[in-house]
Amino acid sequence: MFFEVNGINFAYRSKRVLDGVSFAVKADDVVSVLGPNGVGKTTLIKCISKVLTPDNGAVLIEGADLHQMSKKNIAKNIGYVAQKSETSRTTVFDSVLLGRKPHFEWDITEKDIRLAGRVLHLLGLDGLALKYVEEISGGEYQLVQIARALVQQPKVILLDEPTSSLDLSNQHMIMHLIRNIVKKNHIAAIMIIHDLNLSIRHSDKFILMKDGVVYAAGGHEVITPDNIKAVYNIDAYVESVRGIPLVIPI
Repeated sequence: MFFEVNGINFAYRSKRVLDGVSFAVKADDVVSVLGPNGVGKTTLIKCISKVLTPDNGAVLIEGADLHQMSKKNIAKNIGYVAQKSETSRTTVFDSVLLGRKPHFEWDITEKDIRLAGRVLHLLGLDGLALKYVEEISGGEYQLVQIARALVQQPKVILLDEPTSSLDLSNQHMIMHLIRNIVKKNHIAAIMIIHDLNLSIRHSDKFILMKDGVVYAAGGHEVITPDNIKAVYNIDAYVESVRGIPLVIPI
């Protein structure tokens, strides 16, 4: 497999948050981690990216143990977009360019500058390039964070609620964009999204979490009324709309 999480355990003091979490992801996969608040989704993403150090377990990318790598090499392989991030007194362009830091040698190159410009254009941020990040909206800053992760040119991108500050149109725009980037560059994306139907519409695979474990994992076949009830504790219909499941709470 391209990317594997094997037996990750993590506890905050004596409280077990993740208990033997394992799953595998292929290149070209867009994967949504689903479940209610408090089941360990964000902790899992942080353990994968080594923002947190798991108690045990391994994260493998193309067979190499990510947690045995230097921070610089981890950043070359994993791009991480946190749900919340502190702003600083930098321009949008410079903030995005910082995503190239793992690739810097002696100095910033023309390639780094061109790549930052291309990603800004891709996300429609050209007009904000010289603005300070503290002057832009929350939704625009969310796009800047995604742009900064993309210029790292990672093999796997992790996103914690990437659409949380965006309106409906921009939510779907970003999800289409992430999907297109994944497919075009043969990488993988692992996302936490609370909007169940948004994730179903734009993802290939799903990891349903309950009480710190993987309750179910797979494609659209795991989006069933029984699994929704078990994970979210709600009754729901699951209807097929143009071949894609639609969850309708009862």
